[in-house]
Amino acid sequence: MRTLFISSTRLGDAILTSGALAWVLRRAPEARITVACGPVATELFAAVPGVERVIAMRKGPWQAQWRMLWREAAGIRWDLVVDLRGSLFAWTVRARERRVFRTPGGGGHRVDQIRDGLRLDGDTEPRLWIPDADSRRAAQILGEVRDPVLAVAPTANWPPKAWAADRFAGMLAALTGPGGALPGARVLVAGGPAERALAAPVLAAVPEARRIDLVGTESLMTLAACLGRCRLVVANDSGLMHLAAAAGAPTLGLFGPSDAAHYAPRGPLTAWVRTDELATALLARSGQVNDAPGALMTGLPVARVVDAAETLLARTD
Repeated sequence: MRTLFISSTRLGDAILTSGALAWVLRRAPEARITVACGPVATELFAAVPGVERVIAMRKGPWQAQWRMLWREAAGIRWDLVVDLRGSLFAWTVRARERRVFRTPGGGGHRVDQIRDGLRLDGDTEPRLWIPDADSRRAAQILGEVRDPVLAVAPTANWPPKAWAADRFAGMLAALTGPGGALPGARVLVAGGPAERALAAPVLAAVPEARRIDLVGTESLMTLAACLGRCRLVVANDSGLMHLAAAAGAPTLGLFGPSDAAHYAPRGPLTAWVRTDELATALLARSGQVNDAPGALMTGLPVARVVDAAETLLARTD
């Protein structure tokens, strides 16, 4: 069963489509799958059983990514095309069956929208396929030390929606200091290769002896394996937040100018907190902040995040 699975451009959105890919595999375990997605998400799908090829759709002038995909896909007769982008592309290639995403009415979480918009049955929760080599590398990075690891992902694709570095530092001091919920915990700081400047103040706030620097230092799936071993992950609304949740880590998401009802971390050990202002109000004044880090997250105090982290930790005991 030859399947073309067209996923999303951004990392977080691609992770939220992974349950739909799992549905394809349940339906046809022998499927031979080609995945098309944004370049940052290609590693997510490389180790999925049945995936023969992952095509990176790089944006360019005159819809270059779609023209490139058509050249790769038009000569094949597909048994199934699953298009998460809701484009017209699925109708330009030969296919016996097409599932083209259309956003259902009524709002709801993106995972539920994908399930309903593609008319899927059964479990469509996000999941990861982490290669054994990445799991071994994660064990090597974290070592055998028994102290818990608290991870933070202090970056975001848009700096104004990243919680300020000094607030991350305050939260870490409260949680890992004497009397905190995780006294003496090591701190893993996660981020992408291009996010080092945004993460640098948080890295500097963590004592070197307890710091695990994973800002652009390891592959995506090694990072996923590391996050999955953490006692708690606190992350801005970002792809790394969804990566941690899909890896099974207790994950607390921090929200401001985005809708938690739509993009909250998904999983049994997840929670979220947000600013006092609603996302719509923050977005309405987003043009006034000049991309200053944390500019739209000032309404989220440290105490609120610490309380939510302690509550989530209590659920895992």
